[in-house]
Amino acid sequence: MKYLLILAVAVLAALFGLARMSARTPDRIGPVDGRLMSCPGPDNCVSSEAENPDRRIAPLAASGPVDDVMNRLAEAVGYMDGEVVQVRGNYLRAVFTSRLWRFRDDLECLYDQAAGRIEVRSASRVGYSDFGVNRKRVERLREMLAGR
Repeated sequence: MKYLLILAVAVLAALFGLARMSARTPDRIGPVDGRLMSCPGPDNCVSSEAENPDRRIAPLAASGPVDDVMNRLAEAVGYMDGEVVQVRGNYLRAVFTSRLWRFRDDLECLYDQAAGRIEVRSASRVGYSDFGVNRKRVERLREMLAGR
């Protein structure tokens, strides 16, 4: 019983430590030369610009003036309980926080008006696997923008 209690305390301490680590904004974020950053090593990220098929997700369809598209994106993110932390021209960054452990994930969107698409990247800040949370988030955003 004593060892079980020690194990439980260690697991909880590790989870709280990871949650605290996820509070820091990553260094590798934001567009560079018109592209979003690549997904890091762990399997907790999806990107429409990823070369790895396991991490690749289709870009979001969009059309219209940049301001209109950014406003629609921000509205959808807010509806999904995300927090828009930056909108700069055709770039939007939002943060999603899990309810139980307060882990934070970053969503980035880069609108290419000429191509009629939004390049997207959604990544967890800590951990190895996200159990498909980032992929589901992007697909939900796709549905919301399509009006479904």
